[in-house]
Amino acid sequence: MPRPNRILYSGFCYHITIRCNNREFRLTRYECRSVLLYAIQECQKKYGFKLYALCFMSNHVHYLIEPQQPGELSQVMHWLNWYTAMCFNRMLNRTGHFWEKRYHSSGFPMNDYRRALNTIRYIHANPKAANMQRGFFYDFSNYVTYERLTQDGLTQWHPAFLDLGASLDECAEAYKRFCIRYQPKPKTERKSAWGSQLLKGLIPKKGKCRPSPGQQELWENARVSERDEVKRVTEKFIEANKHPEK
Repeated sequence: MPRPNRILYSGFCYHITIRCNNREFRLTRYECRSVLLYAIQECQKKYGFKLYALCFMSNHVHYLIEPQQPGELSQVMHWLNWYTAMCFNRMLNRTGHFWEKRYHSSGFPMNDYRRALNTIRYIHANPKAANMQRGFFYDFSNYVTYERLTQDGLTQWHPAFLDLGASLDECAEAYKRFCIRYQPKPKTERKSAWGSQLLKGLIPKKGKCRPSPGQQELWENARVSERDEVKRVTEKFIEANKHPEK
């Protein structure tokens, strides 16, 4: 059965969630997150979309995106997922699907400020809900750009944030209070019990993976300037979003 087409509207932004295949924790490596940040930059150059919120988790990613044209959302996500899957498979010495099925997309009008703020806060609260952080500060989300008005080179403030006060400092303070009040629901690991007893003790121990002939490390043959750009994008993003006490 063919998949239904997404219904996309002009003047909307979209909360995107994309997971690693089989919900595996493939995004824990610093190198993978660096490449993903670089890919976002290159995708922005290609399609010119606006990115309002971003958070990398261990096995999934959250984006809040406003495409230039409604139909470009699918092109943005196709390019971004294709490029990163190709890179990650070479980096991690694996084959097959890296991302799980279709990305989840939830859209709403840009002028729905209440929903926009709730969505941005939900994205920024993901590490706290997963017990990865006590608060909202997290190197691989853009929360700090909202609270401390920094610039990370990839994201920008949503108009809903800019409507919170008469000045940027007032907006930042209002968003900080808005987040402090939030109590995210804890994330629970989804497990399937069916067949667990049958398979118990039958799964062989995994041996060391042998690299296939001809496989190369990512960026081995890349231009030095390209590798330097990956480093630059990552360092700028982390510097803008790290905890102020680091």
